[in-house]
Order: sequence, then structure tokens, then C-alpha cells
Amino acid sequence: MLTDAAAARLRTLARRGYAPGGQPCYRFGELPEDETTAGGKARALARLVRAGHPVPDGLVLLPRAFAGDQLTAAAAAALNRQLRRFPADQRFAVRSSARSEDSASASFAGAYESVLDVAAADLARAIAAVRASGAAERVAAYASSSGAEVGELAVIVQAMVPAELAGVVFTVDPISGDLDSMLGSVVQGLGESLVSGDETGSPFRLARPSGAFEGPDVLAPHASALHGQAHRVETTFAGVPQDIEWAVAGDRLWLLQARPITTLNPWRTPTAERNDSLAGTCLWSATNLSEANPVAQTPLTISLSRYQQANGGPSMALRGREMAGFIGGRPYANLSVQITARRGKPGKADPREVYRTLAGWWGTLPDDVPIPLIPMTADDWKQAGLPLLGSLLRMSWAKLRLPAFLRGHRRLCDELLAAIVACRTPVELRKLWDGRLFTVSLRSFWAVIASGSDYPARLEAELRAQLGAEDASALLSNLAGYAGGLESLGPSEGLQQVRAGTLSRAEYLARFGHRGVNEAELAWPRPSEDPGWLDGELARDAGADIAERRHRQAEASAAVLARLGEHDARLARKVEQRVRKAARHARLREAVRSEGVRTTSVLRAFALRAGDLLGVADGVFLLTIEELLAALSGDTAPFAWLDQRRTSYQRYRDLPALPGLICGSFDPFAWAADPDRCTDIAGTAVPDRTVRTPESSPVISGHPGAVGRVEGTVRVLTDFDDAGQLRPGEVLVTPLTNIGWTPIFPIAAAIVTDLGAPLSHAAIVARELGIPAVVGCRDATSRLHTGDRVRVDGAAGTVNLLSPALSSPADRHRPS
Repeated sequence: MLTDAAAARLRTLARRGYAPGGQPCYRFGELPEDETTAGGKARALARLVRAGHPVPDGLVLLPRAFAGDQLTAAAAAALNRQLRRFPADQRFAVRSSARSEDSASASFAGAYESVLDVAAADLARAIAAVRASGAAERVAAYASSSGAEVGELAVIVQAMVPAELAGVVFTVDPISGDLDSMLGSVVQGLGESLVSGDETGSPFRLARPSGAFEGPDVLAPHASALHGQAHRVETTFAGVPQDIEWAVAGDRLWLLQARPITTLNPWRTPTAERNDSLAGTCLWSATNLSEANPVAQTPLTISLSRYQQANGGPSMALRGREMAGFIGGRPYANLSVQITARRGKPGKADPREVYRTLAGWWGTLPDDVPIPLIPMTADDWKQAGLPLLGSLLRMSWAKLRLPAFLRGHRRLCDELLAAIVACRTPVELRKLWDGRLFTVSLRSFWAVIASGSDYPARLEAELRAQLGAEDASALLSNLAGYAGGLESLGPSEGLQQVRAGTLSRAEYLARFGHRGVNEAELAWPRPSEDPGWLDGELARDAGADIAERRHRQAEASAAVLARLGEHDARLARKVEQRVRKAARHARLREAVRSEGVRTTSVLRAFALRAGDLLGVADGVFLLTIEELLAALSGDTAPFAWLDQRRTSYQRYRDLPALPGLICGSFDPFAWAADPDRCTDIAGTAVPDRTVRTPESSPVISGHPGAVGRVEGTVRVLTDFDDAGQLRPGEVLVTPLTNIGWTPIFPIAAAIVTDLGAPLSHAAIVARELGIPAVVGCRDATSRLHTGDRVRVDGAAGTVNLLSPALSSPADRHRPS
């Protein structure tokens, strides 16, 4: 007898279209969502039916319906009951549905048998034939080559559509990845010959989002319906590009199956490799993001940010495409998503004009680099509108809560660290995650995003236009003074305070021991974990006195204001008010970011504790967060992939610095192997670019970071571990900098970076210390070499090569 509660649960499931679990067969619309044994094809059909798509009626026989290749008596009886719903003369299609079939990583196209146009009386034989094909050699060969799991085979029985036209349509160009085109082929009659490759059919194209049709006349009457359904199918599957089989019978369009386009799959589970550039042509930027992520991130770090976004974190997603992505183990921002969102539903603004409003974050975009957009229909904007509005409202709330976040976060992190250490079993650690830790990490994520502001960059651009580059830079070179300090200067200033005896070693480590060159990476050991780290930092050459440099910048800023006041007192007051506002924005952004990194240190402690309790040590960082949480609850199956993942991760670590801009699909390993590679911009949608050399162009251009002109000798450093090679008065040329590099800034005569924008670390710190800087040069490290003599002009944003590497180290630095 069922309890009242169980009976009520069954009634609820029935109302939602689900049948009770444990049955040998289900109609598509009744298949439980968690019934993984139904296989990829059947689960996709069930999802289509639940979403209201025109799918021919059918059912799936699960593996438990079989004894060997034959139906059990109970399953045969259940099948017969289901068949009573169909007309007596109904013909059927019988197809396979394996666990990995029609998945993002493997289609198994043609590997299993399909039997078409089957009468009801012959179904048992057809079902057995399809079921037996699971043991075919071609299935094992495909699984071996693709690394896909075979598993037991389910069988689909579906009403046969007497097709007059049939075909396939890809919602995204499967070769180029272009999002603005659906491509397909059509044949007259059944589409099996097309799917099997016996016929190529007539090609057609559907433009997105308009639906404009190019193709054979026979398909024209159905083109609009096909475009609409294909677009909605992609929506049903969260924006994942789809390969759809369809048919037309009696002027009605039917969808026969849908599966992800395997060539556009960005994720490989066994190796935990993610390459979001493969999922369709978009514009990606690593500018600013790479500051906290200078090397490839581990699978745990990568998956954590995605997990947070999917479970209540800050999200800007259009048609399932998040703004945050990963390529070659590095974080990239999907600017196609951001620009499409900024243009909004009217879509009238020129994409390049929209990009210019974002240049403070992402730098300058070359004119020949395209800006692909996300194809959005009116319905898409309706669906996206509420989540985007919800994110904006929550962002506003998080911004209001930033002072409270800063007041209590350090103490809260200390409490969580103690709670992590106290966990004695995986179950206890999982409870801590579910009960407190994830909530705190999510709140911290919101705080970091909410604190972001491009106001200082926008103000600098306005002041440059109004007052000139020199005065604008001088005014904004004292933000730390107006704000009462900036966290980006904290580690360097703190070291000098420790040397002077005004700050204790313990307090220094408590304030800054979580910061460093790879602080966003969970696997990166924090400086405070190394007992000898602070001694090494104190022993490093301190360069010029930071307090003296800061005083000089404050005087320069005050002098500009005084000069303005002599001519227009009102203008001077207004400018000072705006500069002070920029200082408050900068201080808040940096303070919150520091506490956000403190949260990362707590999450690192959680991961290390999990690795100890699960017996995988640092292998824990090769798991995704979903796999780690499952392992804490007892599912350790992914541990079998750890060796593969360690090898893959090391391959990512061995890559050179990746291009700051990527448009289209990008293979980081093929790019790295090309001796003539373009180091600044790459991707299949980027026009061929001439690799620039010092001989072809002695002038390197970037963004003005901090004003000043200086001549000096270049020191190229691509890794902070080599920072000890920098000599006083040299020009530091590096892919990027972050807070871990700050202590060596006072040693350099100038700073030049490949990546960066007005809001990047190098620009902010160099400006505050009065060090000339040019950021975002894109390829300075490949065009300059240690020993080259250069002139750096921070106001113009240029670096001139004066002469190649000198044989003598003398006369390395001369102001000009």
C-alpha cells in the first residue's frame, strides 16, 4: 500500500507529465528527467516533447526491459499497452538510444542499427535487431576512438513519418562556427539516405535571426517554420548548437531528433579541457582578466566560477552563452555577449561604438577584427530580460552591502578556516559547503563584481580631451592620496613599513599574505603558507622610496589644480570633486577585490582538506567542483581520470602567453607550434595579419598608462619567478602585471605590457608611483628583447626601439 504522501507525490508527477519510476518503458513526455539509462537520443526527444515541439509520438524501452536482446514478458506487455494508442495500421521507426549517443562529445552516427517502416506485428524482431547492434564491432571502434562511454542500449519505438521532404539543419555553421547562419540539406522522401551519407541532398541556408532563406524552391514554403523551430530547439537545449533531423508530411513539419553539434563541443570530460571558442564564433578578450590568472588554471578553479554563475552568482547570459569563458586554461570574456546585451532589443547602435564605451576595461579593438553578435529574436529578448534585470537589481543590492562586506569578511574567513580544519570526514566537509561555505563564496563573488567601476577610466578620457594628457595623468596619479590608500600599493608600502618597524610581520601577513602573482588560482600556494616568504621579500632591492614617490605625485596633482584655479576656480573645484570620486571608486574596487581573493584562500583550504580526506592530495585540483562535491558524498568515479588530466593540465601550463584577443575558434596548441604565429590576435574569424617585427615597425603602440618619457634598456620578463633579474633603471617589458609584481615596480624606469587597459594593474600602480607606462601593446614581449634600447612615452602610449641589444650594460637609463 502506498502512503498518503507517496500517493500525493505520484499524482503530482502525473500532472507534470511524468510516469512512476522503475517502469520498463515510457512515452517520451513521461520519461523522468533523471532516467539516464534511457540514453542520449531518447532523453533529447523527451525534452523536446516537454517543451512543446512537434515530435512524432513514441516511447523508449529501457535496458531493464530486456533479457539479452529480447524483451522480458513484463516489458512486452507494457509495450503492447502503449501500442493500443496508435492506429492499427501505424508504421514505426525503431532506433537506438545509448548513454553517450547524440551527446556533445559523441554522436555515434550510423554505429547502431535503425529499422524503418516497421509494422506493429514485426516490432519485436526489429527491436531485437537494434538491441543486438550494440555489440557490433563498429560501435566498439567508435567508442574507442572518441573516448565515449557505450553503456547498455535502450531502444526507441516512434511513429513513422511518411515524409514528402526530409533533411538536417545545423543551427550554427558546423565548420566555421558562424552564429548568423543555419545550414542544412534537404531531400525528397525519407531522410535516411541523407543521414547515412548515401545522398548529399540540396543545400540551404537560413539567416539568423531574420530567417531569410536561400535554397531550393521545394523547401521555401516550410523555411520559416523550420527556422523558427530550429531556433527554439536550440533555446530548449540552453543555447547549445544543434544538429536536427526533420521531415515534412502533409504540409506539417516534424522534428525527428536533435543532438549537439559535436564539432562545436567546448568540453572534454576525461581530460577536463575547456575551449569555449569552439562553441561558435564570438569575440573574446583576456585583457584585465589575465592579471589575476597569468598561467593556466586548474579544472577546479575553472569549474568553480561556472558553478557559481549557474547557482545564483552574477550572470550575463544570452541564449545560454555566458560572458565568462575559458580558452587554453585561461579566462576570457565573451565580448559578443556583452556588446549584444548593451545594444539591447532595438539593436540600432553600431557594435564598434558600443565597444568604445567598454574600452576602459578591454582596451582598443583593431579595425580589422570583426565583432560577431549573438542572434536574438524578440522572444529571446523577452526571456533574457527578466534574468538580466534580476542580475542588475541584485548587483545594486550587493553594491549597497559593500561596506558591511568589508567590515566583517576577514573575521568570517578566519572562522571558516577553523571550521574546515575541524572537519573529520568527507560528509562533514560537504555539510560545511552546503551550509555556509558556498553562500559566503557567492556573496563574495557578487561583491567583487558589484565593486567594479570604469569611472576612473572614463574620467581620465574626459580630462585628457579637456586638459591634455600630462595634466589628466597628474590629476589621477594621486588617487591613493585622496582615498587614503589603495590595496594595489599595499604590499609594497607594507614592506617598507615592516622594514621601518611601523608594521608587525604578523599584521603584514594577515593583511597581504593571501595576495600574489596567481591569486585567483585555488592550487596556488598563498605567500602566508611559506614561512620564509616574507624574509625573501624584505631582502629584495626596494628601489626608490614609495612614500617619496607618492609625495611627488600628490604635489603634481595639487599643482595642476592650483593652476586650474587661477584661471577658473569653479572648474578646479568640479575637477577636484570628480577626481575624489574616482579615488573612492578605485579604493572600494581594490579593497573588495582583496577580500574576494581572501575568499579564494578559504576555498583553497576547503579543497586541500577535501584532498586529504579523499586520499587524492593535490589531485583534488584536477576535479571539477561538481565532481569534488559528488566525491564528498561517495561518488569517486572521476578519480580514474586524474592521470589524464594531470597530463592535459601540464600541456596547458607549457603554452606561451595566449593572445589577448581571439575571434572565432582557436586551437592553442596548433597556434603555439606555429613559428610565425601572431601573438596578439588570433582565431579563425581574424583576417591574416602580418607579424610585426622591430625591423618592419620600430614603434610599438599601446594605451597611455602613466605619463613620462624615459630612455632605458629593456628587461623582458615573462614569469615573475625571474623578477630577480630586473636591474634598477631598466624598462620592464612583460605580458602583464598584477599585485604580486608591485614590489618590483620602484626598481623599473618604465613599465611596458602586452595586455592591459586604463584600468589594469600596471596603469594604476605606475601612475601612482610616477613611473612611465604603456599598457596593452599586444606584442611587446615578442618584438623587444632584453638589452634593446628603447624610448617609452607614457603620454603618447608608444615605445620606440632606438637600437637592438647593447653589449654593455652601462648607461642603461637616461631621462629625456
